[in-house]
Amino acid sequence: QVQLVESGGGLVQAGGSLRLFCAASGTFFSINTMGWYRQAPGKQRELVAAITPGGSTNYADSVKGRFTISRDNAKNTVTLQMNSLKPEDTAVYHCDADVRITLATMPRQYWGQGTQVTVSS
Repeated sequence: QVQLVESGGGLVQAGGSLRLFCAASGTFFSINTMGWYRQAPGKQRELVAAITPGGSTNYADSVKGRFTISRDNAKNTVTLQMNSLKPEDTAVYHCDADVRITLATMPRQYWGQGTQVTVSS
């Protein structure tokens, strides 16, 4: 049983900021990469940012310099700080985690329920 719970979405004006939080809970051996995806109406699902347990990060070109991903390995949480928001950032944002349930099994992806981010012009 693995559950990802997100919070922090909402409505913000262009140029503003939001901070998204995600916490993993349940019974598992370890968590590898954690990240955030987003999907806007009529668009493909997009990887926004990802981070490894060691702190290596990867960002979509569209958010580089504006978004920052971080994590706390001890708490099994991941955060997405979103600055200088633009209307095109409007989407449902999903937390994901690459989770190894037991040492004997391969990691698999788990997803949060999603949180709406709306940026007004």
